[in-house]
Amino acid sequence: MLNLRALTLYALMMTLVVVSSNFLVQYPLNGTLFGIALGDILTWGAFTYPVAFLVTDLTNRQFGPQMARRVVIVGFIAGVALSWFTAPHRIAIASGTAFLIGQLLDITVFNRLRRQAWWQAPLAGSLAGSALDTLLFFSIAFAATFSFVGANDDFAIANAPILGVFALEAPRWVSWAFGDFGAKITVGLIMLLPYGALMNVLKPMPDLATR
Repeated sequence: MLNLRALTLYALMMTLVVVSSNFLVQYPLNGTLFGIALGDILTWGAFTYPVAFLVTDLTNRQFGPQMARRVVIVGFIAGVALSWFTAPHRIAIASGTAFLIGQLLDITVFNRLRRQAWWQAPLAGSLAGSALDTLLFFSIAFAATFSFVGANDDFAIANAPILGVFALEAPRWVSWAFGDFGAKITVGLIMLLPYGALMNVLKPMPDLATR
C-alpha cells in the first residue's frame, strides 16, 4: 500500500512537470541580458523540466530503479496524453521520446553511483539525462530532418546568432538547445539542495541498503 501511494504521488508530480514543461517550452523569454536577446537562447520550459530529474532521483533513492522506471513510464504516458491536447503534436512526440530515454539513462547512472558520495549520483544522472534529453527534444521538435513528425515552427527555424552573441548563425532552435542545456545544468545544481534536505526523510528501503 505504501509503494502504491508513493508511486501515485511521484507519478502525479512527474506528470505535472512534463505537462507544464511541454506548455512552457513554446514561450521564449522576453527582454535582453547583457545585450543578448533572451528569446533567442531560452524558453520557460528550461526552468521547470529539470525538476523531473529530482522526482526520478528521489524515487530511485527511496524505492530503487524498478519503482523509478514505473514512475517514468506512468509520467511518460500521462504526460504525452495530456500534452497532446495542450501543445502541438510534434512537441508532445519530441518531449515524450526525449523524456523517456533521458530519464531511463538518469536511472541507470544514478543506480550505478548510489553508493558514492550523496551528491554524485543525482548530479551525474541528471547531467547525462539532461544532455541526451536536450539533444533528442530539440532535434525532433524543430530540426528539418524530423519534419515528417509535424510542421516546423517558423520562429524556431529562423536563423539567429548562436547563443545570441556569436557571429555564426544557425536556426534559433540550436541556440535554444544550448541555452536550455545551460539552464538545466544550473537548475540541476540547485535541485541538489532539496535532494540533500530530503535525504533524511526519504530513506532507502531496507533491501536497497545492501546494494
